Amino acid sequence: MIHVKREKGCRIYQHSGLTKLSLITLRKLLESFWVIYKNGVYDVTSFLPSHPGGDQIMMAGGLSIEPFWSVYGMHKTQEICDLLETYRIGNIHEADMIDHSAEEELWSKEPSRDERLIVKTSRPFNAEIPAKLQVAHFDTPNELFFVRQHMPVPELDACKHKVKVIVKNGETKTREFSLQQLDKFPRTKVRAALMCAGNRRSEMNEEVKPVKGISWQGGAISNAVWEGVLLRDVLRDCGVDCNNVAGKHVIFTGADIDATGVNFSTSIPLEQALNPNNCILLATHMNGAELPPDHGYPLRVVVPGAPAVRSVKWLESITVSKEESCSHWHQKDYRSFNASETWETADFSTAPPIYSLPITSAICDPADGDTVVPKDGVVEVRGYAYSGGGAKIVRVDISPDCGETWIQADELQTDDAPAQQHHSWALWTVTIPVCKGQEDMVLWAKATDSNFNTQPERFDDIWNIRGVLSNAYHKITVQIAR
Repeated sequence: MIHVKREKGCRIYQHSGLTKLSLITLRKLLESFWVIYKNGVYDVTSFLPSHPGGDQIMMAGGLSIEPFWSVYGMHKTQEICDLLETYRIGNIHEADMIDHSAEEELWSKEPSRDERLIVKTSRPFNAEIPAKLQVAHFDTPNELFFVRQHMPVPELDACKHKVKVIVKNGETKTREFSLQQLDKFPRTKVRAALMCAGNRRSEMNEEVKPVKGISWQGGAISNAVWEGVLLRDVLRDCGVDCNNVAGKHVIFTGADIDATGVNFSTSIPLEQALNPNNCILLATHMNGAELPPDHGYPLRVVVPGAPAVRSVKWLESITVSKEESCSHWHQKDYRSFNASETWETADFSTAPPIYSLPITSAICDPADGDTVVPKDGVVEVRGYAYSGGGAKIVRVDISPDCGETWIQADELQTDDAPAQQHHSWALWTVTIPVCKGQEDMVLWAKATDSNFNTQPERFDDIWNIRGVLSNAYHKITVQIAR
């Protein structure tokens, strides 16, 4: 007999067949791959090649996946529960039921968050800033800065915190810096936007076909003034130069850990780390205040122009290595493919990591579906634009008629950084004339940067299985109040 039980929003199907834990572990060692979820036993052997998380699933062989799902809360959707049920072969024996109460401790010290944030997942916590609040401030208030977590937020003590710098150059040399020792280097401020590579993924999802990943709208980008010391100053103090070390990559490791105790890690090329135009910081402050816990307290990397994932929070170590980071988050994520690749055909080992972001823009006010009231025959439209690699936004164009005509934004707020160091976003405003009797208006937005890169019109050609680099024209429809 099978019956349905609803638990935390997911239907969990109960089967009468019982399986001993020893048999599940044995199956991992033999020809099939079994896992446990709650009281269910699942043979997921045939699913292994298409698992979006790559070979991370192998860590759960013969074990419960609940500790992993506790950390990677995006699994707890009805769609994934239903998929898992298709692999169910029975129930675990009552004598072998596993107590997962200790896993709640992982989340017991999460910081408080602003209620205005739009929560996408609660465990780990991921939230974006509401569109209209994005354009209310050039520098995003700390409490409204979008939050992207991969694991629980670690609790760290700034007085005791140290960061290791490990240089692998024939022999391995390690130095350790407290925050007080880092303060001996010149302090620097950099105004920079951080953007998730999946920003605006929801549009790609809706306009083409489903992708894997958090369904961000346009709020996974925020702007701030970061303060700290330059990474290149610290590396050079440790004897690192592009010409005198064998290492070609800089690996950043944070204090946040997954269900198996593995720390979050990713890397960037050494040339990128040492390029003065990139202004990469070891930051302790954000908008004049200490980093909040959600944003890396007490120390994080800030890699302007790159996907925010490279700006590792709660920084514990910096390693100069011949190889890129071997972590799952570096090797099996934040890479892009052509529109024809599927999870079955995509080869992450041949796809280059994303180290720089393309140009993008979004309309923030009004929002899609809003009713606007014209004033003196026009409506005001506001939004943001951004380009990676230090390029400056030089123009934003808005079309009120699906691309037939374009109107250039008459207000464009940018930073005053030197050439090739424009790491901030731009905020723009444009006034659009409204025809008498007009009932609605379709608005398109596109930006152009100082390299004269602009956005593609459609998502069809840039669609990819991970939904990253989603930067086609932003399009909304508004109603005109009579």
